[in-house]
Amino acid sequence: MSYPLPRQGYYRPPDHPESTLVLVLGVIGVSFCGLTAPFAWLKAKSALAEIDASNGTIGGRSQVYAGYIMGIIGSAMLGIMLLFIVLAVVLMVIGASADTSTY
Repeated sequence: MSYPLPRQGYYRPPDHPESTLVLVLGVIGVSFCGLTAPFAWLKAKSALAEIDASNGTIGGRSQVYAGYIMGIIGSAMLGIMLLFIVLAVVLMVIGASADTSTY
C-alpha cells in the first residue's frame, strides 16, 4: 500500500535585509536630495552581490535593482548639479573681477 506524498508548496525566500533601505535611498536621491543617491548605489551593489551568492535563498532582487538604477540616476543628477554650481561660481568670480570702469 502506497501513501500519497505530502504536498510541498512554493515558498518565497525572504527579502534581503537592506532591500527596502536601498529602495528608499534611491527614491529620495532621485526625488529630493541627491546626496543619498551614491549611498543607494553602493549599498545596492553589495546587496546584489549577496543575493547572487545566496543561490536563491535570499529574495528582494527587484527592489534592490530598482534602488541601484535610481542611485545611478541620482548620482548623475548630483554630478550635473555640482557642475552647474561650479560653473556659476566661476562666472560670478569672472564677472566680479572684470573691469567695470567707464571713461
